[in-house]
Amino acid sequence: MLPERPEPGTAADWLRYARSDLVLARMASSAGVLLETLCYHAQQAVEKSIKAMLVQYGIAFPRTHNLRILLELLPVSCPVPGLVAKSVALTDYAIMSRYPGEYEAVTDDEYREAVQIAEAVLAWAEGLILDPN
Repeated sequence: MLPERPEPGTAADWLRYARSDLVLARMASSAGVLLETLCYHAQQAVEKSIKAMLVQYGIAFPRTHNLRILLELLPVSCPVPGLVAKSVALTDYAIMSRYPGEYEAVTDDEYREAVQIAEAVLAWAEGLILDPN
């Protein structure tokens, strides 16, 4: 069981932040919230989950939102399931919500897929970090 407030910067701390972003990403029913913003939080949940994995393995990582770069830093001994690998598609959401007009609007289907991917990535990271056996 994780402590409520893990040490700052630990893998458990990164997972805590990833969970928070996932909660925000699931807020589709909130009036006035753009799907682009929700997808941004889905991307952030994925990014922080992967960074938690990198911290767990003791791997330094650059300040980037590029999920492909982060996934490629994981050791070959770390299994990356298909849905986790598919998360690289969420990279654009790290930019999309901050620069209106440069991207097409997110559809409901794209939003649901982003949340599904974020849930899968967080579950994968939690499973490997919290229950490595």
